[in-house]
Amino acid sequence: MQHLISPLIELYSYQFMQNALVSGMFVAAAAAVSGYFLIGRGFTFAGHALPNIGFAGAAGAVLLGIKPVYGLFGFTILAALGMGAAGRNVRERDVSIGVIMTFGLGLGLMFLSLYAGYAERVYSILFGTILGITRADTLLAGSVSLGVIALLALLSRRLLFVTFDPTAAEARGIGVSALSTLLLTIVAVVVSLSVQMIGAMLVFTLLVGPAATATRLSTKPLPALLLSVLLGCTYVAAGVTAAGLTGDWPISFFVAALSFAVYLSVRLVWRAPKSRRAGAEIHARNGRGRVERLEAGRETGGIA
Repeated sequence: MQHLISPLIELYSYQFMQNALVSGMFVAAAAAVSGYFLIGRGFTFAGHALPNIGFAGAAGAVLLGIKPVYGLFGFTILAALGMGAAGRNVRERDVSIGVIMTFGLGLGLMFLSLYAGYAERVYSILFGTILGITRADTLLAGSVSLGVIALLALLSRRLLFVTFDPTAAEARGIGVSALSTLLLTIVAVVVSLSVQMIGAMLVFTLLVGPAATATRLSTKPLPALLLSVLLGCTYVAAGVTAAGLTGDWPISFFVAALSFAVYLSVRLVWRAPKSRRAGAEIHARNGRGRVERLEAGRETGGIA
């Protein structure tokens, strides 16, 4: 046991490893929570498109001589607003997201071709530089991630209602389109943080992998959310540790490989006690019930 613990103690005696672990855990938690609602709203394709669009923003920022993170936030948030305005029809929405993504990738290639300097800053956006995260970056990741989680917690009742019964939610006066746009904007913020950690190529892993596994293991929102966060943090912690011990293999590989292995195992082995449709009905009832209690509390002046 000692020969296993000693290398870990030595590994995490370095500040850059501590920064990588802490910031990665914060981002993984925010990505897992937002990914749960992203899957529920059927915005999985948007979760794939936003990192690619963020790469274009980073390339543009480097071309202008500013920090890539500013381009990341700017492009992903603008893209999220555009995706939110694409409408509720799934087919039309996916087509619009695809068009926005290809336009963003085209801009990214143009920015790269115009940039005459050292392109390593741009390519690092594709694959991440988590071991280069500073203490200031860690504090930023922590504060933004906690803010995202708190905001999603405040919106969770309505998001659940809108996710599983949008018609009834709209009839009750809940702005489905506005809420969807807000969710995509929150995801854009999470993507901008995550891209710096594991890169645009694999940020999709943290958004979808933990949440997809958790929703197969539990049909109840709160347990599924908590399990999603636990899985995401575990993937990142294991990935950072494995990469630090091996020295040569990238962290993103370990995170993606572990996420895929766990999801595949759950999909092949785990048999949920209820069908997917029954699970969705449970989610819908939970969402409707919570929103109805909230509205009833407001009407009577009480606390829901």
